[in-house]
Amino acid sequence: MSTHVQKPGWFTVNVANRIVAWFTRRGLSLRGSRVLAVRGRKSGEWRTTPVNPLTLDGQRYLVAPRGHVQWTHNMRAAGGGELRLGKGVEAFSATEVADAEKAPILRAYLKHWKAEVGVFFNGVGPDSSDEELLRIAPDHPVFRITAAH
Repeated sequence: MSTHVQKPGWFTVNVANRIVAWFTRRGLSLRGSRVLAVRGRKSGEWRTTPVNPLTLDGQRYLVAPRGHVQWTHNMRAAGGGELRLGKGVEAFSATEVADAEKAPILRAYLKHWKAEVGVFFNGVGPDSSDEELLRIAPDHPVFRITAAH
């Protein structure tokens, strides 16, 4: 497994993420944003971060544009979490997508959110070949999410 991580810059951490999270916590989604809550694999405490869920062909996904970050490690351990928008909470289970299946998901994700996250994909974009998307696939975890019953 790749250990690729793109550390977010100061502006992303201290301004952009906080603004998106503030609006999302108040029930205002910015282009589909949600607050992801996942139990910490060591502490058991809820950990939160803003995310952009993707719906493609009737399936929902969470893509990690910055690579193998804390929430992806926690998601593997927990097997699911919550998507929050305002006071609304949607519990879900998560299954990691194999690298060989990621090209169409990454393409759709980049088509929708390239302006926000394109810098983390090293020049690969929605118009890149399947081969280029598959080359970067190990660096970007993807989880298929399904509502918990």
